[in-house]
Amino acid sequence: MARIAGVDLPARKRMLIGLTYIYGIGKTKSAEILEKAQIDPNKRTDDLTETEQRRLRELLQAEYKVEGELRGEVRLRIKRLMDLGCYRGLRHRKGLPARGQRTRTNARTRKGPRRAAIKKKK
Repeated sequence: MARIAGVDLPARKRMLIGLTYIYGIGKTKSAEILEKAQIDPNKRTDDLTETEQRRLRELLQAEYKVEGELRGEVRLRIKRLMDLGCYRGLRHRKGLPARGQRTRTNARTRKGPRRAAIKKKK
């Protein structure tokens, strides 16, 4: 099992898909990384040699922000918006969608599960 950027890549997946398990890497960036590291995208994560793993680690560390470093940067950007008190910052503070989506219905991902209505006894 390959461990890259602090993440255990899944065992029998193609490298193109396996790299997407790392925070901050999607399919497009994964293909770009594999091309730079000269690794076949159809190769399975189990079949990676030690030298290929080392090349991937060094490339990710040198050229890309992924995992903890990227999460911290995103957190700081959101905190800056909240400190400014701008509209997007207020939406983050309240736990509501920040990009103009409707909230009368839907928005359950941000708002959480529905709260049951309180019924009065007669």
